[in-house]
Amino acid sequence: MPETLLITSKSNARAKALRASFSGEAARAGERLGVEGEHLIVEAIRSGLEIEGLFVREGSQSLLDRPALAAVAACGCFTLSREVFAGAVETASPQGIAAIVRIPLLTLTRLAPEAVVLVVEALQDPGNLGTLLRSAEAFGAQQMYVTPETVNPWNPKVVRASAGSVFRIPVVRAPLEEIGEQLQAQGARLYAAVAQPLGAASLLETVFAPRTALLIGNEGAGLSAQALRLAHHRVCIPVAVESLNAAVAGSTLLYEAMRQRACASSPSSRTP
Repeated sequence: MPETLLITSKSNARAKALRASFSGEAARAGERLGVEGEHLIVEAIRSGLEIEGLFVREGSQSLLDRPALAAVAACGCFTLSREVFAGAVETASPQGIAAIVRIPLLTLTRLAPEAVVLVVEALQDPGNLGTLLRSAEAFGAQQMYVTPETVNPWNPKVVRASAGSVFRIPVVRAPLEEIGEQLQAQGARLYAAVAQPLGAASLLETVFAPRTALLIGNEGAGLSAQALRLAHHRVCIPVAVESLNAAVAGSTLLYEAMRQRACASSPSSRTP
């Protein structure tokens, strides 16, 4: 176990830096972001993020013996008293280890010949956005767009809900009209997720275009009239309830888009 410096004062500069990193204000590449828990720290390391400081709660120093953390801990780690640690991190039940990282610069690229992207309009719940980021990576989305009204993708609650996917999925924040122009210029077809079947095709009957952009709206209001006008298609998910949670709906669409691509590329689907 590496030697660590014990910090017992909340006014200590390093403790204050850790607390500031969890404020939720970081939003741009290069800014300091707080991450908590062994899993997220390991995901940050795996994603190539710069670890600027590693902090462990007094009594939890054994976490530093974990192989995935040993190399980082050897470069410098600070022990915080229980009170100082609890006052610095964002969760109600701290996991005992946290780090300050730098937000990575994730570059948007031109859409691949067969690509799926996610467009999120005015989503407010950090858990929903984090879940969509996790699903986007799991189901092979190339990137994500969010409108200015959407919660900050680097909000600590979003980062935690994404389980580290936010470190790898490029996200750009831009006005809806600009997003639509960029996607259409690259030949993408826009599919708006709607709750009501009126004027919409069932997901079970929808064949997604090679370049697909899936539009997900606000938790309560859904997509705006502007978003619906931009969309080439409207899609609803047939369910036995009035509507689905935004993250569940988006994840379902992402899965179906992945399934269709997998079926199209499988040998059994090709005509001899």
